[in-house]
Amino acid sequence: MTSTHAFWLAGRQATGETAFDVTSPWDGRLVGTVSVPTEAQVEEAVAAAHAVIDDFSATPAHVRAAALDHVSKRLVERTEEIAQLISAENGKPVKWARGEVGRAVSVFRFAAEEARRFNGGEAQRLDTDAGGQGRLALTRRFPKGVVLGIAPFNFPLNLCAHKIAPAIAVGAPIILKPAPATPLSGLILGELLAETDLPAGSWSVLPVPNEQMPALVKDERLPVISFTGSDKVGYAIMDSVPRKHCTLELGGNGAAVVLADFASEKDLDWAATRIATFSNYQGGQSCISVQRVIADAVVHDRLLPKIVAAVEAQVTGDPSDSATDVGPLVSEDAAKRVESWVDEAVQGGAKLLTGGKRDGASYAPTVLTDVPADVTLACEEVFGPVLTVTKVAGEAEAFAAVNDSKYGLQAGVFTHDVQTAFRAHRALEVGGVIVGDVPSYRADQMPYGGAKQSGVGREGVAFAMDDYTYERVLVLTGLAL
Repeated sequence: MTSTHAFWLAGRQATGETAFDVTSPWDGRLVGTVSVPTEAQVEEAVAAAHAVIDDFSATPAHVRAAALDHVSKRLVERTEEIAQLISAENGKPVKWARGEVGRAVSVFRFAAEEARRFNGGEAQRLDTDAGGQGRLALTRRFPKGVVLGIAPFNFPLNLCAHKIAPAIAVGAPIILKPAPATPLSGLILGELLAETDLPAGSWSVLPVPNEQMPALVKDERLPVISFTGSDKVGYAIMDSVPRKHCTLELGGNGAAVVLADFASEKDLDWAATRIATFSNYQGGQSCISVQRVIADAVVHDRLLPKIVAAVEAQVTGDPSDSATDVGPLVSEDAAKRVESWVDEAVQGGAKLLTGGKRDGASYAPTVLTDVPADVTLACEEVFGPVLTVTKVAGEAEAFAAVNDSKYGLQAGVFTHDVQTAFRAHRALEVGGVIVGDVPSYRADQMPYGGAKQSGVGREGVAFAMDDYTYERVLVLTGLAL
């Protein structure tokens, strides 16, 4: 028998009246049973977070930093255990799961460092005009209030870390809702936070069912919402609470542009390998996975077979095997959706070069060309191991193709020309341009977020801290400046 996992209510373990099972998308085995908080318990968590706002924001920086450091160190100690858990509940190959734990280690460490630097204040002389003589302004940042963090299934540990760590760093209470498919990784963070000296009520981890979220989203005691997930759900949240502060990290259909100067065999081998790896890592279930390759005609015909070969070299299978590159999607329904989109594209005239087959929740790494512009695969985020390749004539056409999308999260540009890099930075309607690599690169301390329908606001520890706080100015009068 698998014991039922408790959730974390205002810093302590609790159980509700019902529970649900978490199963492996690879083999269907039971990974864990998770208790569901009652409406009364959710209310208790919200009330506790709201009540502790002032006390938590006044907590000394060293207390918050020590707690964050503790979580970072404990994640290191439990890396293999947590990686196996992520792989089991998510289907992510364990080698990628280990990398995810390593990233979460960094997120909490970065947050500890930022907590020590945060809110030193900025002084500004106001005697630049006669009316400000003897006056000095001091600007500091203060939490906007309790944060409601809503995390997705694809990075069940690290994207929970990106909600929790910045909130603790600024002294903002947080209620975290992990994804229903992958709640166990978020609950692990609760275990580690419970080992710290953070005030009771300053954090909760509540596996609340999706259907109960509208009431929580609308609760006026939760003025800040940080959501990572689909554009449909994200914008529905924003539309339902127009007076709240929302940070939305939504979808993408990441493009990798390979330009004419990136033409040596070494260049093309590098590009093909990176494209193949990061169109398929985690089953393609990443907002910045490579979904589109846009190749200059000068290199296209040499690059395409290299991409196909590199994709076919991806090792598929059991995610618990360290040799596996591509495991299952999060569910069979997710794989069926990907299958239907590829079938629609092929029926519309696309050419299937490799892949295109489903086995339960697994979908074979797939490459297509000649994809019609009006099929779903060309317009939406596939969130699966599927890659399209398009030939273009030159830089201007390539950049226009990147921008011909409702999404704008990140783009990769393979070029050696620094002038081209700066033109890409100016021209591409995305939140991040990665030069010499795929759009899938993310460092957890850099600003991360999108343009257009890829969301609003930025994550990345210091940038999320700014998002969770607001500036408040103090004016001192009668000073001898």
